[in-house]
Amino acid sequence: MNVLDPAAGKAPGPASPIRVDHYIAGEWTEPLSGATYPDHDPWTGTVLATVAAGDAEDTRRAVDAAQAASTAWADALPGERQRILLRAGDVMERRREEIMRLLAQETGCGRHYAEIQVDFSAALLRQAAGLAYTAVGQVLPSDLPGTRALAVRQPVGVVAAIAPWNASLVLSGRGIVGPIALGNTVVLKPSEESPVTGGALWAEVFAEAGLPPGVLNVITHAPGDAGAVADALISHPAVRRVNFTGSTPTGRRLAETAGRHLKRVVLQLSGQNPLIVLADADLPYAVDAAVYGAFVQQGQVCMCARRIYVERPVAEEFTRLFTQKAATLPTGDPHDPRTVIGPAINKWSLSLLDRRVEEAVSMGARLLTGGRAEPPCYPATVLTDVPDEAELAFDETFGPVVMLETVDSADEAVARANASRYGLSAGVLTGDAHRGLEIARRLEAGIVHVNDQPVNDEPHMPFGGMKDSGWGRFGTGFAVEEFTETRWITLRGEPRGFPF
Repeated sequence: MNVLDPAAGKAPGPASPIRVDHYIAGEWTEPLSGATYPDHDPWTGTVLATVAAGDAEDTRRAVDAAQAASTAWADALPGERQRILLRAGDVMERRREEIMRLLAQETGCGRHYAEIQVDFSAALLRQAAGLAYTAVGQVLPSDLPGTRALAVRQPVGVVAAIAPWNASLVLSGRGIVGPIALGNTVVLKPSEESPVTGGALWAEVFAEAGLPPGVLNVITHAPGDAGAVADALISHPAVRRVNFTGSTPTGRRLAETAGRHLKRVVLQLSGQNPLIVLADADLPYAVDAAVYGAFVQQGQVCMCARRIYVERPVAEEFTRLFTQKAATLPTGDPHDPRTVIGPAINKWSLSLLDRRVEEAVSMGARLLTGGRAEPPCYPATVLTDVPDEAELAFDETFGPVVMLETVDSADEAVARANASRYGLSAGVLTGDAHRGLEIARRLEAGIVHVNDQPVNDEPHMPFGGMKDSGWGRFGTGFAVEEFTETRWITLRGEPRGFPF
């Protein structure tokens, strides 16, 4: 099945859209219903791909294939797993330019963020290659004479990975690479907005690297059908772990379903991330950091700064410089390397941004720049005096919209930051590193960066949030805890006496 054209320099276009089918047991497989849907380029509106519209039965076929492959893959020598992941990293790098073009075409991703995604994914594969040797156990002391007790780790079996579109390459990779390295098999459900870069591409990379059939399976679905596919994944008896990256409302529903089936889940959910700028911060650096943290990937990153709290002595000057820089960010074609603000992922996202900004202004917020859609883009938008009752103030708004607020002290900034029900990422900008660390300790967020903005990630770090931003930690350094089972095994070298 012709899924992607690996020939360098030949990008798909309206006359030759990509065909994306399910990837099950090492084969490109049409959906049982024969149904497909179009995957659109958010900048041009043209059809990038014709995609299999899968259903619950297709999903069960994929899980069955993963289950059939699980024993052999769990028994594979660690060196074999390591070699495959290292080869996959080489494939990812070799296809670098093609992948970046696809990211721009499918998700409106600009070159800077596309480079981040490819580099992260290649590093993820290479770092995860070492996981094959890390699922170690221990010998335990026992009070029973003649008993040797062991704690051993083994793969859980089949893992379901559900990934979003906004960093499609990275977030799908983070959902599948660690589990595979540890000897699990995986069924990946990418977003309907990114079936190519979040699904088919990973299948191709691993197939070229020599991954055995059935270890990675990819199921795609049409808009509106995610719930049925996810339910089929979670309810299948062979699926023993679920990892999900996406919105908090969807994650809550998924966790409720998983709970009914007693399935353990890892959830990385929404963020409404604070950035605190203290009066002793280097102001030009703070402005540059804040602009990057608020508007990278047109604000469509879960870690983006949504709320910026600035101490009063520098608030007026920071606001002037920040607003001035935000107003001049290049907006438009994601293929242009100068572009900072590319297209919103779809019309629904664009209309939501419009509605929430208009609501905040109608309730008394002041618009400092931006605030009006320029389809298919939404410009960098800065507001202040946003009422607590406005949706912008309490919910995640996925786009290039940020709120600036003045505070009288670091204590006030921390209190306002912690008032959110979310707790994913945060940043603190200050000239006093020790003070910054103390503030970081008090912030209710799974990730805090002192003298940096909130958008940071590395493959081996414990990525994850608190409160309504999820639970569990992604990262190669923590995958063993999430994707292996610890078992207690005893061995007796002589018969044991029994009282009856």
